[in-house]
Amino acid sequence: MDFKEKVAESYKLIQDEICRGLEEADGSAKFQEELWDREGGGGGRTRIIQDGSVLERGGVNFSAVHGTLPEPIKKSFGVQDDQFFATGVSIVIHPKSPWVPIIHMNIRYFELNEQTRWFGGGIDLTPHYINTADAQFFHRSLKDVCDRFSADFYPEFKTWADNYFFIKHRNETRGIGGVFYDRLNPAKTSLDYEDFFSFSEELGRSFVPIYRELIERNKNRPFGEKEKQWQLMRRGRYVEFNLVYDAGTKFGLETNGRIESILMSLPPYANWTYNYKAEPGSDEEKTLRFLKKGVDWISL
Repeated sequence: MDFKEKVAESYKLIQDEICRGLEEADGSAKFQEELWDREGGGGGRTRIIQDGSVLERGGVNFSAVHGTLPEPIKKSFGVQDDQFFATGVSIVIHPKSPWVPIIHMNIRYFELNEQTRWFGGGIDLTPHYINTADAQFFHRSLKDVCDRFSADFYPEFKTWADNYFFIKHRNETRGIGGVFYDRLNPAKTSLDYEDFFSFSEELGRSFVPIYRELIERNKNRPFGEKEKQWQLMRRGRYVEFNLVYDAGTKFGLETNGRIESILMSLPPYANWTYNYKAEPGSDEEKTLRFLKKGVDWISL
């Protein structure tokens, strides 16, 4: 088994583990699986959970695809080779309760040849209402994973997430960020590809314990129509980012990916309110004040 096959097999196992963990956390809903083949090479396993006790809709997708790299992507990567391989696990979860946050994770590996290959990914959290204790727990958990590999990872990847998950036309972050990295390779570090592979595995396996804790903390909190409408509006912001800025969405569309799998990140319902103004001193206003880059969540 060569390296890329080893990565793909490990990511399949991580998909299985995350699906089991989310089913246990929800307590009622089960994932439905659809196997698919990509025209041009490869395929994947799309798994969707919906209408659960906790999870309104979520997707945990695995793919391993290969083929000819489209010319625009080839040009953006600055490469000559055009035969690519890409594998990864991608997750987006939209909960029922406005007190439980939206969460996204992606771990991936891309290869053109022995010299041109890298890891990418990350985890970020989008609370409808920002709870500083939850934010601190989330970021400390990610820092613990990062610190096991390099003291530089968390500060670098946290800043990267702040800059990446930013809705420019709104001048606000999508949520509280997390960690994000791309094109991770040994060129500027003492770590090697095996180290980066292990890091991506540990980050992937941190997903379930982190999110289960956030679910348990918040799933039984009561809410009313006001909180639900706010949740739908925050989902609208999530949609805007994914359709306008998200690189994974663009890559999937430009490489002839499976549309249903690519757009599984979108919520079942979302709202757009014209010229919304939060009531001064409200929980909604407090959340909006936190939607900016550079917040030191661990020290709050």
